[in-house]
Amino acid sequence: MTRPAELAAGGLVAPERIAALDAVAARYAVAVTPAMADLIDAADPDDPIARQFIPDPAELDRRPGEIDDPIGDEPHAAAPGIVHRYPDRVLLKLVHVCAVYCRFCFRREMVGPGAKMLTPDEMAAALAYIRQTPAIWEVVITGGDPLVVSPRRIAESVAGLAAIDHVKVIRWHTRLPVVDPERITPTLVEALKAEGKASYVVLHANHARELTPAARAACARLVDAGIPMLSQSVLLKGINDTPEALADLLRALVESRVKPYYLHHGDLAPGTSHLRTTITEGQALMRALRGHVSGICQPTYVLDIPGGHGKVPIGPGYLCESLDPESYDVTDYQGETHLYPPKA
Repeated sequence: MTRPAELAAGGLVAPERIAALDAVAARYAVAVTPAMADLIDAADPDDPIARQFIPDPAELDRRPGEIDDPIGDEPHAAAPGIVHRYPDRVLLKLVHVCAVYCRFCFRREMVGPGAKMLTPDEMAAALAYIRQTPAIWEVVITGGDPLVVSPRRIAESVAGLAAIDHVKVIRWHTRLPVVDPERITPTLVEALKAEGKASYVVLHANHARELTPAARAACARLVDAGIPMLSQSVLLKGINDTPEALADLLRALVESRVKPYYLHHGDLAPGTSHLRTTITEGQALMRALRGHVSGICQPTYVLDIPGGHGKVPIGPGYLCESLDPESYDVTDYQGETHLYPPKA
């Protein structure tokens, strides 16, 4: 479903909302897969799946400080499709389309159904840059959603990277295992593998309900084939901004053999203020998880500094200097403070 009229025909929005949502769809891409449509409870005005994918007129409210390229891809564009922000790794933006379009996307000004994928000449130029830059140890393939391309194109991309000796890790960022799990076929899984290289898949999921039996089976096809999985989530108002919702998500990921990696603070993308929390709220959530949720469920809460300055951890602190210059005050998961080292 790519138009508000189709969303209304599918029972996901009221017909009287079509005109208002058409204005949003004219500005930002819309796509909802059958797997996600099936999860939406149209009777719930606060449904967390709908909030992620159904357009909202609030998206047309651009606030001061919101910017088209909030994480600064452009200042670090080094070659076609290449963003080189950190010394030992690059992003390779293979395609600018997705199976679904998230309403909080930080690349919402760049992605959409009319966007292109890298041409063969552009891909050759990207590979040439990587080949000529021996410091590059890892290539993070993103987009858009790179797994929407054919398994043949995936295999060609992997082969091109596998031929570069100093590239040791190939990492794919995708939403496909949750939003269109049947596309994670044995053929696609095989295409992701590269002999002599470590292949990883990083899943983007934001609510426990996304981890359906079909999604978990898709993750299993990847993990059982020897491809480790991590996750990235975005802290989103009304979706996962309670300790219970966040814990449910993180546990569902670990049960699916997906290690939570990052919890992103919402980026300053245009028209997304209604979905952003404050950093203080995010830190309180992370503190609420500590000690109450298994350590293997804990992601790192990060902020992508606007302007392209990279990610930094912004979780709460548990250690501070004591009045005793040789000691520290340490706060435990129950909020009690202890002196370290303890007084004899």
